[in-house]
Amino acid sequence: MEPYRLLLGLSVFFHFDDFASTEVTCKMKAKFNLNGYKDVEKKKVIIGGMFPVHMSVASSAGNTSRLPVSSGCEGMNYRTFRWTQTMLFAINEINKMEELLPNTDLGYVIYDSCFTISKAVEGTLTYLTGQDEAVPNYRCGTGAPLAALVGAGGSDLSIATARILGLYHFPQVSYSSTSSALNSKFQFPTFLRTIPNDIHQSTAMAQLVLHFGWTWVGTVAADDDYGKYGIKDFKEQVEEAGVCIAFSETLPKVNSPEDIERIVQTIIESTAKIIVVFSSDVDLSPLVLELIRQNVTNRTWIASEAWVTSALINRPGVSSVLGGTIGFGVKRADIPGLKRHLLDLDPYADPLTEEFWEKLFNCTLDYGKALRSAKERAKAFNGTMSKAVEVVLGGLCTGSESLAQLNNTYSDVSQLRITYSVYKAVYAVAHALHNLEHCKAGQGPFIGIGCADITEFEPWQLMYYLKNVRFNVPHTDEEVYFTDGDVEGFYDIINWGVDSNGEIAYVTVGHYNGSVAPEHRMTIRNDSIVWNNEASEPPRSVCSENCMPGTRKGIRQGEPVCCFDCIPCVDGEISNMTNARECILCSGDHWSNDAHDACVPKIVEFLAFGDPLGITLIVISTFGALVTFAVAVIFALHVGTPLVKANDALLSFSLLFSLMVTFLCSIVFLGEPQHWSCMTSQVALALGFALCLSSLMGKAALLMLRAQAMKAARAKAKAASKAAKAAAEAAANSGGPDVIATNTTNLNDVAARVKPDSLTFAHQRAIAAVATLIQAFACTVWLILLPPYPVKNTSAQNIKIILECNEGSVVFICCIFAYDILLALLAFVFAFLARKLEDHFSEAKCVTFGMLVFFIVWISFVPAYLSTRGKFMVAVQIFAILASSFGLLSCIFLPKCYILLLKPERNTEEMMRPHDKPRDGTSTGTSVSLATSATEVNSTIASTAFDD
Repeated sequence: MEPYRLLLGLSVFFHFDDFASTEVTCKMKAKFNLNGYKDVEKKKVIIGGMFPVHMSVASSAGNTSRLPVSSGCEGMNYRTFRWTQTMLFAINEINKMEELLPNTDLGYVIYDSCFTISKAVEGTLTYLTGQDEAVPNYRCGTGAPLAALVGAGGSDLSIATARILGLYHFPQVSYSSTSSALNSKFQFPTFLRTIPNDIHQSTAMAQLVLHFGWTWVGTVAADDDYGKYGIKDFKEQVEEAGVCIAFSETLPKVNSPEDIERIVQTIIESTAKIIVVFSSDVDLSPLVLELIRQNVTNRTWIASEAWVTSALINRPGVSSVLGGTIGFGVKRADIPGLKRHLLDLDPYADPLTEEFWEKLFNCTLDYGKALRSAKERAKAFNGTMSKAVEVVLGGLCTGSESLAQLNNTYSDVSQLRITYSVYKAVYAVAHALHNLEHCKAGQGPFIGIGCADITEFEPWQLMYYLKNVRFNVPHTDEEVYFTDGDVEGFYDIINWGVDSNGEIAYVTVGHYNGSVAPEHRMTIRNDSIVWNNEASEPPRSVCSENCMPGTRKGIRQGEPVCCFDCIPCVDGEISNMTNARECILCSGDHWSNDAHDACVPKIVEFLAFGDPLGITLIVISTFGALVTFAVAVIFALHVGTPLVKANDALLSFSLLFSLMVTFLCSIVFLGEPQHWSCMTSQVALALGFALCLSSLMGKAALLMLRAQAMKAARAKAKAASKAAKAAAEAAANSGGPDVIATNTTNLNDVAARVKPDSLTFAHQRAIAAVATLIQAFACTVWLILLPPYPVKNTSAQNIKIILECNEGSVVFICCIFAYDILLALLAFVFAFLARKLEDHFSEAKCVTFGMLVFFIVWISFVPAYLSTRGKFMVAVQIFAILASSFGLLSCIFLPKCYILLLKPERNTEEMMRPHDKPRDGTSTGTSVSLATSATEVNSTIASTAFDD
C-alpha cells in the first residue's frame, strides 16, 4: 500500500500515462523556456554549466489561458557569452588530451541563467532530471552520468542552485560566486569555487582604504547576497579601524530611474571622495550611465572584481567619471587557442549563437523573419514592396561576417580573469573525474566499495575527488587546490588609467594575497597610480581634517565619530600624536610648550648672582655696607669730639654695625636657595633690624625724657622771670638809683635746671641689648622648631618652578617681624615726642625722619611684594631692605658726618647745648642777683647736657 500512497501524493504534480508500464514518462504542469548548449550523444560523462548570457528575463503577459511557459531572456551580455564559449573550449581541449581522461569523452549541458534566480533554479532542476522538463526527486532520463555543475554565475544564483544541488549531493564548482555567505558547509556542502572568497576581497578593500588614510567613505552595493555580504564584511573591518561610512546605498535589481537618481544625488551631496562598490557590472551599469549624464567627477571608486574589468562599465565617456578607479581583479592568464575558438564561431550552430550573431552585427540570419519585419516597416511608412526587399537585403546576415574585425568585449582576451576562472573550474572537474577513473582496485577511498565506476558513479563519490583535487592549470602552471571549498585569495590591484587614445587602460599597480601573513599581504606602488584629480596625489576623504599634535578630538553630537572638532589643549596639557582623543597632563616639573605637543621642563627661576638684577643688588648692597663702614671710620676718628660723645659712641657703633648687617644680609637672599641661606637670610635680617631699631629706641627714649625735662624747666623759668620782672618794676617805681633794667634772664637756660638723670647711656645700651636678646631668643626657637627650608614652588606660575624659601612657620616669622615693627613704632613715638628739643643738632628730628622713611618703605613694600612672583619677589624684598637701611643711615648719620667733616667749628660743647629760640620783646632784670642767677642757670644746663 505504501507505493500507492506515494504515487497518489505525487499525482498532485505529475501525470502518469501508464503507471504499469516499465518505461515511466514524467510530465510537469508547466514548461521551462531554457536556452543553452547541449552535447550528450555518445558521451561518457556529462558536465553541466550555467552562465548569465542574458542580463534579465523578459516581461511576461501573464496569460493563463494556455500552458504556462517561463519567461524568456533579453539583453545579451557579450562578456558572459565569452565565458560560455570558454567552457566549450576547455571541454573540447580536454577531449583531445591523451594524458587527461584519455578513455572518457566529456559531454556538456549548458543553460542560460539570465542573471535571475528563477532561471538558475529552472536550469538546476532540468539538469538534475536529465530531460528538458524537470521532475523533482526523479532522474527520468537515461544516458551518461552527470558529473558536476560549473556555475551558476552570480552569488545569489549560486546560493539558489547550491541549496538544491546540496540536497542531492551534486558537486558545484563556481567561477564567479564570491559571496562569503557560501562559506557554510552546513548549508552548502557540495559548493566549491575557483574564484577567491569575498572575505579576502573585503579585507583587501579595507586595507586599501586604511593604506591611504581615508576615514570618510561611501558604499554602494547590489541588492543581492554578493553585494550585501561583501559590503557588510568591509564595513565591519573599516569601522573597527575608525573609518566612518558617509552613506550606504543599495542598487535596485529591477531598473528604477527614481532610485538611481536618488543615489546619484546622495553621491553629489556627500563630502566623501571615496566610494566602495560591491556589485556586478549588470547592476552597476544604470548608475554609471546616470553619473556620466550628470558628469559626476572628482570621486575615486573602489571596484570589486565583478566589474573592475567589465566592458559593460568601460563605455565611451566613462573616463571622466571613473578614471582613477582602483579595484581588485582575480588572477589573469593568457589561454592559447581561445581567441581562435571565439572567432571560429558558427552562427547557425544553435539558437543562442544565432542570437549572439544577430545582436553583434545588428542583422538577422533568418530570411523569412527579415522579410516579415521589412514588410511591417514598409507598410508603416507607406513604402512599396521593392523598398521592402531592399530593406531585407540590407538587414540580412550572411553568416560569414568577420568577428576579428570587431573590437568588442567578446573577442577581447587581454583581461582573461573570470574567463580564466571558468577554465580552471572545468579542469578541476576533469581532474576529479580522472582521479576517479584511475582509482586502483583495493585502494579506493570508499568503504565497502573501493573505487567508483566512471560510467555509473554517484555524485557524492565525485565530490570526494573534487574536494581533494590538486592540479596544475595548463599553459599557466598555476597549482589549484581547495581548502574548505575555496582557493587562495590572490588579487591584482588594478588602476583605471587613460591611454593615448583617451580610453581606459587597466594597469596593475600591486597585488594582494590573503593567504600570507597580514603584514605581507598587500604590495602597492603608490607612484604608479593615476588619480581622478588634478593634483596627481591620493585624494583626501575625511569628514574632518586630522587633529594635529597639540589638539584633541572633540565629538560632534549626533554625528559619526569621524566628524569632530579639533580643540587645542589647555596650558599644561599636551597631545603628541595625530587625532588624540585626550590631552595628557604634564607632570609637576614640566609644562606644555607653545605648540602643546610636548612637555618641557619648567623654567627654574631664582634671583641668581650672575643675573643683571642680582649684580645690581649686590653692587648696591656692597655700596651701602662700604658707606656704613666709612661712617664708622669717621666716627672712630672723631670719637673724642663733643658730637660723637654727645651721642654715645658705643651705641652709634652698634647702630652702624646693625646697618652693615642689614646691607650685607640682602646678598644672602640671592642665589639658589639652600638650607643655610634660607635660615641665615631671615635670621640676619630680623636680628639686624632688632639691633638697629632697639638702639634707635634707646636714643629716642633719652631724647624724649630730655625734652620733657626741658619743657618742665622752661615752665619754672618762665614763672621766675615773671617774678623778677615784677620786682624790677616795683623798684623802678620806688625811685631807687641803683636799679638798672637789663635782659638777664634766658628761659631755655632756666629750664635746664631740671636734670634728666633718670636715663643714662648705660640705660640706653641695656635697652638695646635686652631688646636684641629677646629677638635672638625668638629666632633660636624658630630655627630649632620649624626652621626655613628651600622649596620648589610649582603652583605660583605655570611655566616656572620658583626656587624659594619656605618660612617653616608663618606664626614664627610673623611674630619675629612684628617684634621689629614694635621696636620701630616705639622708636618713632619717642623721637616724635622729642622733636621740639632745641639744640643746634636736633637729633630727635633726624630719628623721626629716619623712622618715617622706614615705615614708608615697608608699607610700600607689602603690596609690591604680594603682587610679584619669583625672583622679582626677592628683588622687591631686597630693595625694601636696602631702601630702609639707606634711609636710616642717611637721616641719622649724614647730618653728623656733615658737621664732622665740613663744619668742624660747630663740633663744640657750646654748640651741643640747647640754644635760645628767637623771640619778640625783651626781659629786664632788676638787680645783679638776677644776672648772677642767670649765670648759674646756664652753668646748670651745660652740666646737665653733658654730665653723662
